[in-house]
Amino acid sequence: MSERSPAPGGLALVESLVNTVDLESGADSLDTAEGRARFGITEGELAQARELRESLRVALLAHAGHPPHRPVAPLGELLAAAPLFLTVAAADGSADLAPADARTLLSRVAAAVAESLVAGTWIRLKACEAVDCHWAYFDRSPAGRGRWCSMQVCGARAKMRRYRAKG
Repeated sequence: MSERSPAPGGLALVESLVNTVDLESGADSLDTAEGRARFGITEGELAQARELRESLRVALLAHAGHPPHRPVAPLGELLAAAPLFLTVAAADGSADLAPADARTLLSRVAAAVAESLVAGTWIRLKACEAVDCHWAYFDRSPAGRGRWCSMQVCGARAKMRRYRAKG
């Protein structure tokens, strides 16, 4: 739904996972083999991937100051099941957190969240304020106060609703 450029680094994975479902139409790309293959998940892992997606959405809504859209498993509890390990490059001593099992979506998401925490970008990944959208987007506004995935669509709709409510 958004015309914004993708989130930086590993957050692009988180953003694209959250955006696999269009809340307005109900279309879910994880329903297709191609959509699941994009994230390396099987049909048997679908329920877990959807649970992760919605827990991520709740965290992104919280980043934007919005309440949860529905009850979900706490994201911290889900990510606790995805161990990470510290790698240190012999050449320059640089360190990085990596998923213990890069084949699992949960581990890759945990590594992306950890990477973004270190980079200070986690809080900038948000979910759109519009209740029929909640699309994930990376807030690049200088003050970090973006509210909608698209000013032209969701922002314009919200402003029009407020205008009509006044009159």
